[in-house]
Amino acid sequence: MSSDDSSVVERFGKRLEEAKDYAEVWKTVKASVEFSLNERRNSIMLFLDDLPLQLGAYHPIGTNNIVLNRTLVEIVEDSVKLRPAVNALIYNLLLHEYLHALGDLSEYDVRLKVIEVAKRCFGERHMATLIARKSPWIMLKDIPFESIHAPKGLLEIVRDFEDAGRYIV
Repeated sequence: MSSDDSSVVERFGKRLEEAKDYAEVWKTVKASVEFSLNERRNSIMLFLDDLPLQLGAYHPIGTNNIVLNRTLVEIVEDSVKLRPAVNALIYNLLLHEYLHALGDLSEYDVRLKVIEVAKRCFGERHMATLIARKSPWIMLKDIPFESIHAPKGLLEIVRDFEDAGRYIV
């Protein structure tokens, strides 16, 4: 790994590790896609919903929305208790859906791009890359889903998720 590569890995790794909320993880997602794929899209909105536990997130085609499984994130937060690991999971889920929002509808292609972006920005051994390679469900392998009965809450918008910048008039 060259010194340029190691500084990129260090910068992205630190940024994700220190992220304190969805908006900070999101900024890392957008920056890593722009750096790796030279693609960008603004005005994405994040919603939290209690989805089936087998579904991490989704992007409704034709919208600027990403819906993240609130229950799944809460379960991981409660069981893992390490913010960098939780951030790596959220990063992967948001990255996957962001790539769909950028126009790639192929699940197979998006999975490959998630691995490519994570590897380029975080290196081979970072938790975000490991999750990308093995799937987000690797973090949930010891959690008995059948015993979880989370009540359905209301769809919630995450405020201040993306700084939309200036409007062009």
